[in-house]
Amino acid sequence: MTDIPFRFGAEVYTWFMDGNGKAHQGELGHMIEVTARAGFDSIEPIAGWMGELSDPDKLAAKLNEHGIELAAIALTLPWNNPEETEEEIKKADEIIELTSKFPGAMLCLVHAPAGRHDVAARRKNLVANLNSVARRAAEKGVESTFHPNSPSSSITRTEEDYDVILPGLDPEVIGWTPDVGHIINGEMDPLAKMKEYESLINLVHYKDWQAPHEFALMGEGKVDLVGITQWLKDIGYDGWIICEDEAPRAVDHPDEVTLHDGQWIKNDLLPALT
Repeated sequence: MTDIPFRFGAEVYTWFMDGNGKAHQGELGHMIEVTARAGFDSIEPIAGWMGELSDPDKLAAKLNEHGIELAAIALTLPWNNPEETEEEIKKADEIIELTSKFPGAMLCLVHAPAGRHDVAARRKNLVANLNSVARRAAEKGVESTFHPNSPSSSITRTEEDYDVILPGLDPEVIGWTPDVGHIINGEMDPLAKMKEYESLINLVHYKDWQAPHEFALMGEGKVDLVGITQWLKDIGYDGWIICEDEAPRAVDHPDEVTLHDGQWIKNDLLPALT
């Protein structure tokens, strides 16, 4: 196996599979510890669910204690209006400021699903808002990326959604995070879509999938994670690959799932690459 130009991290949503963000509120320190035990190099927390570690000094201390980097912070907001609301600006600027304290960490922007009404107008509004946030982040030295999702109520789930939103992103300030599980859940081929918008990729999310709206434990689903990883290696992708496992088992056993993913990457995925 030749040298791998990228590294792997963990996304904390695996601990919030209960759906309300309360089960592990304030436990980011524990998540960082488990992430390190799993053999990952970085973590991606979610804004609003970081507890006392939303303090940059405390977060830096905990990351350093376990040798973990901050890959990105995920920020989810509605962004349904032609311009950002005052509240959206306030929340985005708070996370931009926090992220700026960690050189190299990215701002991962996620649209909050709220139904597929007025899709055309809301997609246009979303693009305008994403670019607006990303421009302010760039002024602070923070690189941004957009992460589509695939619940049935999302306006970022179908091929049409992708082909409207992604070309509208300002590539000077924002890239794209292909989440391979969300792509296949939106009835697209992950690798084909990644090849189509290769120039925008600046972060990658892995999850596995087995049926519509049913994700699988990493390595046990239908996503060709080996083939996708081989392609990323072949094109010289040198960013983070973040594992965001949404398998049903993560609802009650997020630590176990995270440890499994780290071992699967080490023992199964990486040895399969050429």
